[in-house]
Amino acid sequence: MAVRVLAFMAHPDDVEFTCAGTLARLKQEAGCEIVIATATSGDCGSATERPERIAHIRHHEAMAAAAVLGADYHCAGCADLMVMYDEPTLLRFVEILRQSRPDIVITQPPVDYMVDHEHTGRLVRSACFGAPIPNLATRAVDPAPVLSAVPHLYYCDPVDHEDIFGEPVPAGFIVDITAVMEIKERMLACHASQREWLRAHHGMDEYIEAMKRSAGARGAGIGRPFGEGFRQHLGHGYPRNNLIAELLKMT
Repeated sequence: MAVRVLAFMAHPDDVEFTCAGTLARLKQEAGCEIVIATATSGDCGSATERPERIAHIRHHEAMAAAAVLGADYHCAGCADLMVMYDEPTLLRFVEILRQSRPDIVITQPPVDYMVDHEHTGRLVRSACFGAPIPNLATRAVDPAPVLSAVPHLYYCDPVDHEDIFGEPVPAGFIVDITAVMEIKERMLACHASQREWLRAHHGMDEYIEAMKRSAGARGAGIGRPFGEGFRQHLGHGYPRNNLIAELLKMT
C-alpha cells in the first residue's frame, strides 16, 4: 500500500512556497499518495475583491495546484486571521486527518511570522495525536474511522527562515528539490490572484522569483541549487524514524 502524505497549512499557496518540491519527489520517487489541506480559503487575500469572491477564486486556485500532483484538496473552513485553537476547529482538523489517512503529515512551524501559521501548526499537531483516539468524536455527519497510529509529523520552514525576532531558524534536514523545481513553480503559478495581493500588502513583487530565492537559500546549505527545510516532531508518542529521508533515500 502506498504511503500517504498530508500537507496541512494555513492558507492556499503556503504548501507551494514551503514543501511542494518535497511532495513532488515523494510522489515521483516513492509512489506516495498526496493530500493537501488548508485551514482557510484565503478570504482576506485581496485588496480589491470581496471576501466571498476572493475565497472562491483562491479555493479553485488551490484545487488547480493540487491537481498538478494528482492530489486531493480539503479546506477546514476557517477565516483568514481567525484560525483559532478551539474545540470546533480542532475537531474539523481531526476529521480531515481521518479522511486523509496520512502516514506523514507536514505542517507549519511553532514560530512563524503570523499567528494563523502558528495556530495551524498547533492544531495539526494535536490532530495527529488525537486522530487515532476512538473516544475523540468529531461530530461529523459521516465521520471517518480513527487512524491506526499517530503519523510522522514534520514542520516546514518559517517564512524567510526566521523566527519573530529575526533570528535564523535552522533546518533539521534539507531536501534537494532541484530536479522538481519546475513542478513547484507550476503549482505556485496556479495561485495567480496572489501576485497582486502580495505586491499591494507586502510590497513583494516577483512572486515566483521570491519563492525561488528562498529555495535557493536552503539549497545552498547542502550545496545544491534548490532545497526545502524541515524539522521532525520527536515528542513522546510520535514516530522517531525519519520516514521522508528513508523514502527519498537520503539516509
